[in-house]
Parts: sequence; C-alpha cells; structure tokens
Amino acid sequence: MLYIVPTPIGNLEDFTFRSLRVLKEVDLILVESYKVSKKLLNFYHIKNHLNKYHIYNEHKIIPSLIKKIKKGKKLALISNAGTPSISDPGFLLIRSCIQASIPIECLPGPTAFIPALVCSGLSTNEFIFIGFLPKKKRKIKLENLSKENRTIIFYESPHRLLQTLNDMKYFFGSKRNIVICKEISKYFQNISRGNIEKMILYFKNVKKILGEYTIIIEKNSKK
Repeated sequence: MLYIVPTPIGNLEDFTFRSLRVLKEVDLILVESYKVSKKLLNFYHIKNHLNKYHIYNEHKIIPSLIKKIKKGKKLALISNAGTPSISDPGFLLIRSCIQASIPIECLPGPTAFIPALVCSGLSTNEFIFIGFLPKKKRKIKLENLSKENRTIIFYESPHRLLQTLNDMKYFFGSKRNIVICKEISKYFQNISRGNIEKMILYFKNVKKILGEYTIIIEKNSKK
C-alpha cells in the first residue's frame, strides 16, 4: 500500500487524526526534505524511518520503492507542505504504483489554492488551477488564460510576482479583479484584493516581497 498524506501548509495544527495515525503505522515515510519534514514529525512524536523523495531522485528510486511495497511494506508519501503531486513530486510514483497494481490511498487534507479561492470572494462555480506558470512561454500561457471564462488560480514565487502582475496587466487589462493570498495558514497570512493596476501599485511599495503567493483571477465576463 502507498498512502498519499497531505501535510500542513502553515499551522502545524492543520493535520488530521487519520494522517497522524497513518504516518505512525507505515514502515517508511518518503519526504521531500528531512529538515522541513522533521519539524512536523517531531511535533507529533513520529519516529518512523525516512527516505528522501524529490524531483531530482524520483526516477532513480521508484523501482526500489515498488519492490519494497511488493514485499509487503507500507509507504507514505509527504511533501514539504500540502498535498503531494499538486505542484510537488508524487505523480510518477503514483503512476508507477498503478501500473504495478499496487493499491493507493490519498488522504484528504491541506492544499493552498482551495482556501485561497474560497476567501477570494470570486466565483467558485467553475475554476481552473494552473499551479506555477511555466518559465518558458509564460506570456503565451497568460494570453490564452486571458480568454478563460472560469476563475483562474495559480501559484507564484516572490521574486517573479511583480513581473507576473505586469504581464497580467498587458494581457488581462488593468481593471480585471484579482485576489493575492500570501502565506495561507501561516503567521504572516495576508489577503489583498483589487484590480490588477491596484495590486501592482501595492506591491511596488512593499520594501521586500517575501513568502508564497496564490493568485486568483476573475473570469473573463466578455463574450
């Protein structure tokens, strides 16, 4: 069995009883980073064996992980924060387990874009989640998204935030409403609302842009 276990995206109390039980019962926990994961595991007194699983080694170690599970071991996959495989490693291992007829159980739990969408006040009837914009062909992606008639959600890093907002102004127009959520569930959580022009002016006045951002964009209401 492979368990996919979401972990808190900020507040360590955002952890289910079931997730806690599973991590204590499995034979091995796959972690993206020892340093990050040990904060959570030590907080809940979880002493299980750990093994690194991240985008730089997943192709190499998946065959050995499949063998372990085939021999009867129970494994759990966690990421640094949130639900594995959502803008984090996990997809390749899950696909390999399916191909090897290994049962998978994904536990419900934290992910940043859902609370950001709900708090945004923008339409939740239909939405599209992009994750992080691609490094290449970003402007082509934004041009295509500007015609989208569903609410758009994506993640952005602090050092690219202003550039992305300026690109959005070009393709979406300065008056399109957006909501920018910083550090969901963390101590410095902040939600900024307004049109794109207003958000550019706001972040231009921020001395140092830090943290992780979820951006929610109003759908295109024009036919």
